[in-house]
Amino acid sequence: MTHVHFIGIGGTGLSAIARVLLESGYTVSGSDKTASTLFDTLRKAGAHTYLGHAPDNIKGADLVIRSSAIQDDNSEVIAARSLRIPVLKRADFMQQLLEGRTTIAIAGTHGKTTTTSMLVWILTQLQQDPSFIVGGVIKQLGRNAKAGNGPFFVIEADEYDRMFLGLNPQLIVITNIEHDHPDCYPTPEDYQLAFKDFLDRLKINGKGFLCIDDKGVNRLLKSVNQKQKNLLTYGFDKQADYQPHNIKIGKNGCPQFDVVYKTSDAVLIKLGALKLQVPGEHNIRNALAAMAVIHKLDLPLQEAVTALSEFKGTQRRFDILGQADSVTIIDDYGHHPTEIEATLQAARQRFPQSRIWAVWEPHTYSRTMTLESDFISALNHADKVIITKIYAAREIDPGYSPKRITDALPGNKGQYIADFEDVQTYLLKNLEKNDVVLVLSAGDAPQISKQTLASLKIRELSSK
Repeated sequence: MTHVHFIGIGGTGLSAIARVLLESGYTVSGSDKTASTLFDTLRKAGAHTYLGHAPDNIKGADLVIRSSAIQDDNSEVIAARSLRIPVLKRADFMQQLLEGRTTIAIAGTHGKTTTTSMLVWILTQLQQDPSFIVGGVIKQLGRNAKAGNGPFFVIEADEYDRMFLGLNPQLIVITNIEHDHPDCYPTPEDYQLAFKDFLDRLKINGKGFLCIDDKGVNRLLKSVNQKQKNLLTYGFDKQADYQPHNIKIGKNGCPQFDVVYKTSDAVLIKLGALKLQVPGEHNIRNALAAMAVIHKLDLPLQEAVTALSEFKGTQRRFDILGQADSVTIIDDYGHHPTEIEATLQAARQRFPQSRIWAVWEPHTYSRTMTLESDFISALNHADKVIITKIYAAREIDPGYSPKRITDALPGNKGQYIADFEDVQTYLLKNLEKNDVVLVLSAGDAPQISKQTLASLKIRELSSK
């Protein structure tokens, strides 16, 4: 097999697999309904890309991989099946991709992209040349995937469409378990069970690293034999195998702390002192997970600490785009209430004297409707809230409007403004000096960030 075609190649998940195959010597082609940065990057790297779906796009392909959003009635799927070309989803293909490598899989409702990125960055700095697939672009590497020559393959284990059940990792990290993707997992019990099934895929003699602070993870731990499965824990809890001690907030608004390992006979060993470049309590846990993996791989700890202290984050994860006219603009991928709350709290910590704006593009109707009350609670941590139209992704509009959420926010702090251009107009009229704008989106809303920042720069220049 030499030619793989991707339907939905511009998406986060498929673009990463396509990049790894392209760098491994495969012929790669792919189509998508619209161009994106990842789509354009693959084209420049040598993939044959097509805008729009058409039967002729699959010409010469030995295998077709489709995104979860692509249905059976897609013209390329129909054409491939008529020619008896296998059509797979990510879960069906992953084990073949990972063959011959030590697989490190990072799963969880929140934090998996940053934790995966931290681990990739450390391994890269330790000259391990890992292969990797991440759900975001690592800032210092400028990419979301790579076919490395080292022994490790680090992968963000996405639970959507049960992709992570196509993996058999040697090492597993589970950051947290909180009901999400109701279109795929109708109940919290369905979601919890999927993570148990994932943990059951840990290879014999493998190791698992689970965040003991999380309620969902604790439920999982109670349902398995922790010692038999060789599971270790991390977190703030004093029972954790890996803990943060002596936590302080640095001048940059980011945490500093000692990484401490508790041995089986309860002896505490300091593994290193971290000074993170990314804010928030959640990133303390993400860093602990990354360091725990490095510790158990028996790699140089001090070099790992140095690398992690230099880690600058991932695009669209508390990504400070810039400042203009005394206003700071930040992009974030947060699309679940817990993520949004953690990001807003991190903004408070980083900018304690500023008024915090949350501009949120809801992602899918099912998630927004199912978690409506949680979104209200999370967004209330901002001083000002703007909610845009819902990014439907793979879903059909059931007639629901997120205006219900802005109407429920206290003190008239919420505004429902469906159109992106109208959002920018409203911001430019109402932003004040030292304000911080967080654009929270897993869809198209980053264009609000870029265009608002550009307008603020023009306004700043014109006022001089």
